[in-house]
Amino acid sequence: MDDRTPAQIVDLPELRDRVGILPDREAAGEILAEMLAEWRDSGALVVAIPAGGVPVAAALARWLGLDLEAAPTSKILLPWTAEAGYGAVAWDGTVVLNHEMLIRAGLSEEEVGRGIAETREKVAGRVARLRPGRAPLAVRERTVILVDDGLASGYTMVAAAQALRAAGAAKIIVAVPTGHPEAIGRVAPLADGLYCANVRRSGRFAVAEAYQQWHDVSEEEALGTLKGFWGEERVG
Repeated sequence: MDDRTPAQIVDLPELRDRVGILPDREAAGEILAEMLAEWRDSGALVVAIPAGGVPVAAALARWLGLDLEAAPTSKILLPWTAEAGYGAVAWDGTVVLNHEMLIRAGLSEEEVGRGIAETREKVAGRVARLRPGRAPLAVRERTVILVDDGLASGYTMVAAAQALRAAGAAKIIVAVPTGHPEAIGRVAPLADGLYCANVRRSGRFAVAEAYQQWHDVSEEEALGTLKGFWGEERVG
């Protein structure tokens, strides 16, 4: 039984319900770093959900003087779209499903099983590409600051947090630049603290709408940033 106290949720009241308020992912990471200033030089490990979470996490880690690692995780996509998902798979095989979405979508068990298998294969490929030659992510008895570029449904973050908890993380602090209250409520029970600069109660929520500059981060771009932290030659 999990007897942890509920996560403290911290946001910036002056940014609530505002769109286009974050210049870009790097600036968003710096804003989060100010919110998490108590963790400066603490030895906590910053863990990014690729690919979009990497530039946010890199800026945060740089400002706080912390190490950076990647935790490949992916949405399980509905068969007819490249955007909407009904769950997520983490790097260790953890699967989280959005059962309400599954009911609405009317997917068969066979279709769901196929989607999970395909996503597991996709995540395994991401691990190989984004953690080349790296030892498995080691978080036992460590404080982890888990970062993405936003929380829309929250299921990807839930899968990542569950995987970190299963791997023995002592404390999980979730840090995101923007998020919907419903997603925040979904993630908070799995965290020891949750920091979200821009909370938006929009009925139609898109992470990108919080940013003035937005682009899809490629795996090559994410890997280049990660290698810079690892002291390896950058790609590209």
